[in-house]
Amino acid sequence: MSEETKDAKKELARLKRMAVEIASQIHDIVEDTLWTDYDKMPTLSAQLVEAVKEANHFKEQNAL
Repeated sequence: MSEETKDAKKELARLKRMAVEIASQIHDIVEDTLWTDYDKMPTLSAQLVEAVKEANHFKEQNAL
């Protein structure tokens, strides 16, 4: 495996981790503080959509 491929896979893992972290924040709100933090959901949802799009786009661009 080339160094470029390794770097691309590391970057994809980073992008996926960012999306999962946002999803985790959403999960925490749903599980623990929905009635007080529901107003954060639209922003977090939009961030999650963008993070997943970015990861998928990177994956496609780098044939991973």
